[in-house]
Amino acid sequence: MKQLPSRLTIVVVLIVSALLVCAGRTRATEISGTISTTLIIFDDSELTGDVTCAVPLTLVGPNPCIAFGADHIKLRLNGHSITGPVTPPTDCDVPKPGDKFGVGIAAIDRTDVKIEGPGIVQHFERWGILIGLTGHPSTQVTVKKVTAYRNCWSGMQTFSTSESNFEENVFASDAGGSNGANCGGT
Repeated sequence: MKQLPSRLTIVVVLIVSALLVCAGRTRATEISGTISTTLIIFDDSELTGDVTCAVPLTLVGPNPCIAFGADHIKLRLNGHSITGPVTPPTDCDVPKPGDKFGVGIAAIDRTDVKIEGPGIVQHFERWGILIGLTGHPSTQVTVKKVTAYRNCWSGMQTFSTSESNFEENVFASDAGGSNGANCGGT
């Protein structure tokens, strides 16, 4: 004759199952210090200190300090800064085919991602923040309470971007190295 599980066994199994379900909730990935290769984030992430970007310009096109590698995630700046290697207009140049250039944060081919301040993205060869790219659209992107400061070109550039929300951002002293091109805040 087969013995049925006791009530205690059932309660223990339910508690263990609940703990396993709750274990799926993790803390955000913590970011600080020097970044020397593009940091691709795949889950919610946050700055826990200032970031210095030392990513070498190896690829044609954008070489971001931090790039979104998944949809439905957010990057919280928590009052910290992401600082690139240039001080405009020094090290800024006119774009040409085959260029390699640095950007602070890139969200390319992404849906439902968020960059939340307060925080500063500054001193990059092109843009502090790059959203989408021609042929690589992004949708439902939110950038809120971020300051883009002293980037060679615009503080934020959007290509092929739709259904997005940009609010309470500050763009200051950008385009100092644009060599007269129409650049500025966004």
